[in-house]
Amino acid sequence: MKIELLCALIPLFPLIGFLINGLGFRRVPKGLAGTIATAAVLASFVVSIILFRSFVSTEQAQPIVATLFDWISVGDLHINFSFQIDQLSLLMLLVVTGVGSLIHLYSIGYMSHDEGFGKFMSFLNLFIFFMLLLVMGSNYVIMFIGWEGVGLCSYLLIGFWNKNISYNNAARKAFVMNRIGDLGFLLGIFMLINTFGTVEYLDIFKQATSLEIGDKTVLAITLLLFVGAMGKSAQIPLYTWLPDAMAGPTPVSALIHAATMVTAGIYMVVRSNVLYTLSPLTLEIVGGIAIATALLAASIGLLQNDIKKVLAYSTVSQLGYMFLGLSATAYTAGMFHVITHAFFKALLFLGAGSVIHAMSDEQDIRKMGGLRKALPITFVTFLIGTIAISGLPPFAGFFSKDEILAHVFEHNKLLWALGVLGSGLTSFYMFRLLFLTFFGEFRGTDEQKHHLHESPSSMTIPLIVLAILSAVGGALNLPGDGWLGKFMAPLFEGSRQVSPEAFAESTIEHSTEYILMAVSAGVALLALIIAYVMYISRQVVPAPETEERSLPEQVVYNKYYVDELYEAIIIRPIRGMGDALYSFGEGLIDGVVNGVAWLVQKSSAQLRLLQSGSIGFYVLAMVVSIVVIFALRFFIRL
Repeated sequence: MKIELLCALIPLFPLIGFLINGLGFRRVPKGLAGTIATAAVLASFVVSIILFRSFVSTEQAQPIVATLFDWISVGDLHINFSFQIDQLSLLMLLVVTGVGSLIHLYSIGYMSHDEGFGKFMSFLNLFIFFMLLLVMGSNYVIMFIGWEGVGLCSYLLIGFWNKNISYNNAARKAFVMNRIGDLGFLLGIFMLINTFGTVEYLDIFKQATSLEIGDKTVLAITLLLFVGAMGKSAQIPLYTWLPDAMAGPTPVSALIHAATMVTAGIYMVVRSNVLYTLSPLTLEIVGGIAIATALLAASIGLLQNDIKKVLAYSTVSQLGYMFLGLSATAYTAGMFHVITHAFFKALLFLGAGSVIHAMSDEQDIRKMGGLRKALPITFVTFLIGTIAISGLPPFAGFFSKDEILAHVFEHNKLLWALGVLGSGLTSFYMFRLLFLTFFGEFRGTDEQKHHLHESPSSMTIPLIVLAILSAVGGALNLPGDGWLGKFMAPLFEGSRQVSPEAFAESTIEHSTEYILMAVSAGVALLALIIAYVMYISRQVVPAPETEERSLPEQVVYNKYYVDELYEAIIIRPIRGMGDALYSFGEGLIDGVVNGVAWLVQKSSAQLRLLQSGSIGFYVLAMVVSIVVIFALRFFIRL
């Protein structure tokens, strides 16, 4: 089968699913709508596997560019609507369509009672379509189309229950904050066009290899592109939208915060690895922002009591780890964590959705407890996801996080120490979540206890599949001679060419590497033990909202008052300036407009009196006018 056809089919299937369910969501039965939406993404997954096998079987190292049609031609600038198939795009295709199809299947059970089920499934399909454009495009313009498309769909999905004002506010917040980052991304694309005369990845990276390290133009380009990544991948200061995005249905949280949208920034940096390798200063900035984001979000997660909010701040923290790896030019390790994170974070969000489903939409972990008996499948799978994200061996998160920390240790010892601290915080708040939700005595109402039940198979099957992937996913890139490292190696030939030392063989001895692994796992295990002592042995339950907290606890519980700070220094001044300009416009502009109207009205009322209907007056007026004109002409000549 021709490569162009395969490439076209992958995004086409979700687009067809969107059109069918979107146009006929009032008429298509719920069962059929769910089947169509899930089958569309599953078909894309199957085609992605075929494409992957074809690529691997031919031992293809060079990218394949499939041009669908000529799109934009302006002067010397030519932009084709084309897809690029290489190691990076294939990995992202498998993750997006594979995890996406599981989330679609889960949604059939989770959203089955919602009156807007067909519309919801159509939005999910549209989201997948734009995400596929983002990862498949052969140039930055197609990436930007997908980039903006997933932003639009996140707005639609976060605010899906639009009868709730707070949900609408959360959707609007996500949309606006992403637009701030997108402006930086767009300016970066303009600079790429101005510098290289093209937007095609292969052409830009080929030209870039002839530039010097530290080039100021590349510095500006990479910083602007990273601003876009900060918005989409929720880094300081553009991270506050992501926890609020929990307002959307739980499958949306899994789709946006696990495998797809929030990893777009990571994908973009890895795709642009040549440019970032050329700009060490940008990488240092990325590393500083990444570790600050990881620690800030992890510390906030320590005291959150909403089950989805804990996972949301966990996502922000894990994204910080991914960027931390990229800052040390560990591009493979960053992508490895993207893949493993997709497995265990999708599992955790869907597991949280199963708990919420059983608890009649209750999300406060203080009102849960003892659920492991009523929800055995959810408990076991959630436990696997918790172990994986905590970085405990032998599950997936241990291998990907350890690889990032090993590269960071070689790059900067302080960042490594802070990274290990963040790993310990992750383990503590995740096991705190697990113990408060599934252990101890049930703290909910009698009615909730009476209705406790395991989720239907459409929800538990995705949990089981994701739990298996979270357990064995580390095998993708085992230390020493991992498959993923070999597979992705051709992507970084340009970076090796411009900075061979950044990709030199590791100088860390095996004994040191084992010590680093032991330290990381040991810190995570210690955090687990502390959480066990607090929440199992001592049976501590977080304080209710009305109880007073110490000042440090109050600050962390209120998320360091960052939202309040933004409200005070950004939103209120802009709103005040808008009100002032409105008042100014209302007073001056409306005054001018109304004044002109008044003047025309009054002058017309007086001038109409000249139209008396008397012929004698008209002749007199004509003669006087002629005399005046001749007199003026005569005196002007003088």
